[in-house]
Amino acid sequence: MKRNIVGVMTIALVSAFLFTACGSGDKGPAELAIKAAEEAFNASKGEAAKYIPDEVKSLEGTLAALKEKFAKGNYTEVIPEAKSFAEKAKGLLDAAKAKKEELTKTWTEFDQGVPKMVAAIQSRVDMLSKSKKLPANLTAEKFADAKSGLAAAKEEWAKALESFKAGNLADAVSAAKSVKDKAVAAMETLGMQVPAGAK
Repeated sequence: MKRNIVGVMTIALVSAFLFTACGSGDKGPAELAIKAAEEAFNASKGEAAKYIPDEVKSLEGTLAALKEKFAKGNYTEVIPEAKSFAEKAKGLLDAAKAKKEELTKTWTEFDQGVPKMVAAIQSRVDMLSKSKKLPANLTAEKFADAKSGLAAAKEEWAKALESFKAGNLADAVSAAKSVKDKAVAAMETLGMQVPAGAK
């Protein structure tokens, strides 16, 4: 009976030793895999963060989790996951390029339409300001709202242009959309025809 117990314990110890040896044997490859994954991520995250910040943040979390697994000695899990991560990191630039093209197209549309809307509102406000009487469907309060909306739109458009010139496309598009919404509201208040593409 004692011999059996000794035999079982010996097998258990040998198995544990082999498992540890195999695990530590994967440490080097796992370390290299994480390093390659991190380098791939660092090479693309700067540019990608301008256009797809959420994806970059998500991958930062994944990389942190990978490093944690490595620290815990889960080397066999780390290797394939790090390789998969590196592929995703390499794809960041393509995703960022696609987003940049999409934002550029949207900005171009805003840049062509919004200034014309603002100019049309200004013209209408100037004309109504000179008029002795406002149209029946336009109260003095609504007219004041439209004028303050126009002033805010002009100010925000200037910020949108600054963002665009600085290369912050996402901020520029966001600001331009806000200007468009203000312009549409002002046009509706003033009883003007809103361009079909702006609705």
